[in-house]
Amino acid sequence: MYESPLQKRLPITVDKDIMSGTPVFEGTRVPIQTLFDYLMDGCELAEFLDNFPTVSQEAALAILAYAGSQIAREAAAA
Repeated sequence: MYESPLQKRLPITVDKDIMSGTPVFEGTRVPIQTLFDYLMDGCELAEFLDNFPTVSQEAALAILAYAGSQIAREAAAA
């Protein structure tokens, strides 16, 4: 399994043997994209966490914080 520097800092697993290499929350089979899909559909984080109890709140918040920092970084560079 390949681990990028990003994966070493975030609770993400990318492994061709798990969900065909789709990025998932570490230790689960829950795709990272599912979190964003829930939020884009208007669901609250609590609902996502209730429906996917194998994902910790800390892991979800780490992903969201990283996404937010990437958006801010790209906006500042524009």
